[in-house]
Amino acid sequence: MTEQNSALQPLAQCIKQWGNELGFADVGISGTDLSADEPHLLSYLAANYHGEMDYLAKHGTLRSRPTELMPGTLRVISVRMNYVPADTHMLETLKQPSLAYISRYALGRDYHKLMRKRLQQLAERIKLEIEPLNYRVFVDSAPVLESALARNAGLGWIGKNTLLLNRTAGSFFFLGEIFVDIPLPEDERQASNHCGSCTACLDRCPTQAFVGPYILDARRCISYLTIELKGAIPLELRPLIGNRVFGCDDCQIVCPWNRFSKTTQEEDFSPRQHLDNGSLIDLFRWTEEEFLERTQGSPIRRTGYENWLRNLAVGLGNAPSCISVIEALKSRIEYPSATVREHVQWALEQHDLKGYK
Repeated sequence: MTEQNSALQPLAQCIKQWGNELGFADVGISGTDLSADEPHLLSYLAANYHGEMDYLAKHGTLRSRPTELMPGTLRVISVRMNYVPADTHMLETLKQPSLAYISRYALGRDYHKLMRKRLQQLAERIKLEIEPLNYRVFVDSAPVLESALARNAGLGWIGKNTLLLNRTAGSFFFLGEIFVDIPLPEDERQASNHCGSCTACLDRCPTQAFVGPYILDARRCISYLTIELKGAIPLELRPLIGNRVFGCDDCQIVCPWNRFSKTTQEEDFSPRQHLDNGSLIDLFRWTEEEFLERTQGSPIRRTGYENWLRNLAVGLGNAPSCISVIEALKSRIEYPSATVREHVQWALEQHDLKGYK
């Protein structure tokens, strides 16, 4: 540690304290060198595993070169915030095919604004102590390799499911960053990961989206299919989606380290509109006006009403046959969107195959 770094050690400790006071479960500091991660990023993009997420390829190596994203950056302050509310009954909901499973990160308020505001407050607090300070705040809002930066800051390791894992907190948390131009002392990166020979996440994936450890083919990932993908979901994957209508948590649910996950203390992440146990039929009946009203300030708004109906139609096609399911699907059979009509027709055909006319 240089003399300058040493002089900033008290400030680094204060930053962590201030971060905790703002609701962040953990705060770490890293440098900007991601050269070891860049080949993995480039090979991932070359294999087209990112599917239609063109924004991943658009920025190329900008993700792995923080100093190009914000010239003058010397350190990255990484934070994590727990998001899982208590008693969301993940496995129980997945086992009830008439219920809609929504990824637990999306049950409450959209985390982007909440975390960005807190990070901005942290950055301004730092600026009161040291001037001049140039900084930039990120919450999944720019080309940033956030898991790699958080790993380098000592917040955990990247697991075989490509998510950051923490020994005392699992993986049910959000990440955010502040790029700064001051040479704060860096935290120690973990020497190795702690996945060992475990392959639970790879084995559990409903669509077998993992090409291998640490490599996810997004084109088969349910989170991608139900949130990012526009248009039709591939036919062969629809039966595998089950009742997951927005995102998927399976690779986290089975991870042994999530025995240590912490429930959130943020009231804004509590479930809204009973989305933690809503029925497929009830959600499918929402009008577009109801969708927009009930998802205001929610990450679910991102998928749009048309894809919301598409996803729910798939869920209803996988649900047990009964007259209420059939009637719900038939109510949308002439819906203006060709994508919705196609998925509704597919769902009705599944019930025909089940012997229900």
